Amino acid sequence: MSDSKVATDREILLAASEKGRLALWGAYVKLSGPGWLQSAITLGGGSLSGALFLGVLGGTDMLWLQLVAIVMGVIMLSAISYVTLSTGKRPFQAINQHINPVLGCGWLLATSTANMIWCMPQFSLAFDALNKNLVPGGILPADASDEVALRYRIGVSLVLFVLALVLVVLNERRGTAARLFDWFLKFLVGMVVICFFGVVIYLMLKEGLPWSKILNGFIPNLEQWNRPTGTVAELVAEAPEAFREFWSTRIVKAQRDVMIGAAATAVGINMTFLLPYSMLARGWDKPFRGLARFDLATGMAIPYIIVTSCVVIAAAYSFHGKVDEAFLSSDPAVMQTSPIYAGALPQLSARMVEEMGQDAWLALSADEQAERIAALAPAEKKLAATLVKRNAFQLSQSLTPLLGERIAKLVFGLGVLGMGFSTIIILMLINGYVFRELAPDRWNRQAHFLGCLVAGGMGVCWPLIWVGESEFWLGILTSTFGMILLPIAYVTFFFMMNSKDLMGDEMPRGIARVIWNVLMLISVAGATVAAGSSIWTKISNPVAGPTIIGITVFFLLMTLVGFAAKPRCPEFDADA
Repeated sequence: MSDSKVATDREILLAASEKGRLALWGAYVKLSGPGWLQSAITLGGGSLSGALFLGVLGGTDMLWLQLVAIVMGVIMLSAISYVTLSTGKRPFQAINQHINPVLGCGWLLATSTANMIWCMPQFSLAFDALNKNLVPGGILPADASDEVALRYRIGVSLVLFVLALVLVVLNERRGTAARLFDWFLKFLVGMVVICFFGVVIYLMLKEGLPWSKILNGFIPNLEQWNRPTGTVAELVAEAPEAFREFWSTRIVKAQRDVMIGAAATAVGINMTFLLPYSMLARGWDKPFRGLARFDLATGMAIPYIIVTSCVVIAAAYSFHGKVDEAFLSSDPAVMQTSPIYAGALPQLSARMVEEMGQDAWLALSADEQAERIAALAPAEKKLAATLVKRNAFQLSQSLTPLLGERIAKLVFGLGVLGMGFSTIIILMLINGYVFRELAPDRWNRQAHFLGCLVAGGMGVCWPLIWVGESEFWLGILTSTFGMILLPIAYVTFFFMMNSKDLMGDEMPRGIARVIWNVLMLISVAGATVAAGSSIWTKISNPVAGPTIIGITVFFLLMTLVGFAAKPRCPEFDADA
């Protein structure tokens, strides 16, 4: 952003602050931007799939999870924005000099890795939205071979990549081009919000919704960490007494996983990198601190809460405690025609192993196994169905009788496409900032462009890479490293806020410092519990466990080395 534009924006804020709160809020709305960048990335495939499963598993009783997760994230993002705008220092260099160079380098590495890896499923999500919902008849020919399907997927992904790259370049042009970029992102986020909010409004008008129960779902209930919730708790009580503990254990594990997932997808490690650098790129400084907090609340938190809550409500209406008649049939042939049979089969088979023992179960023929499964009580079948993850396209199909096929496909297709494409743009943009931070000043523009190309190029390769074992290992590696770094990044921001050496006279004092520290410590505790639980769960995997242990131990040891090395870090020029 040009110096004259920054100066004008600063004058607008200062003048508005003298006219009162309404005038100041009006100026905030006019000048907002980085918060919408955060919204565009947090409303991605991870948030969508997490919200869907949340609705399937807990109905509306677990709506509070997204609210708490995003509030904790906003607190820590507000902290790093306060530090950045108060000092004017680039966070990567500030962390290396004042906190720990290993934390700074780990933050940079985890951010870039997350950008490149998570770009792939966003391209996949956008392609599926076009193929299954938006393009009449689909993009892929019905008789397409694997080779032809691969070409179509890569071709469409290339088109999306070029469009995203053009928009990222517009952002770099500043002036009118940058404003167009901001407005386009706001349009995408607004489209996502309208699509999913519209579904809930339609459900309310056509069918009626239990709003008192829905609102109760926003009240935190920590008992859900140890007990089944919603209709599922009633189904567990209806199951045969000998197997209630079996189902309860599986349901509780799934609830814990979805709680961890909510914390992981609301604010990711790369989002903590995007915010301060997007603000510095706009020339923001001390007078913009109030705008930064307003921007996070209105541009990021509110859209996130609306969209994820609407997805949960729609999923709860469609799937929670509900199955199709075929799935409840005691006839094996009929039951196997159910669209969720394949997804529920592992749970149902595990239930039979619990009763018969693995050797006896495996000794049965496939037909005998199918007969035993079909004979299970309806409550147990519904419990197995509750553990089956759905996607947005299954949700649109389930609401087709109510919305109509055309409207259901259009609404969900646009919403999912907006989620995927906006996230692609922001992941590329963040990777550009990462590469720029590593490059000499004279190569800033070229490094930024290269970083965008690398992230987007990796995304285009999703049909070749994001499959089978590669998908598993890439997901394990990236999510583990990211989850380790997120609470460490939060702790780092806590230290930065309380560093007299870094903050100087801008360090909060008195009651303001107490409030900041209490809120940050709560967020740190939440992120630490989520990260610890996630890593502990993955450690139990016999294949991935040793890798995760190795990553965790190595990074923690290097962090200790980094604290010892910090005093020897050279001074840096924040304006370099």
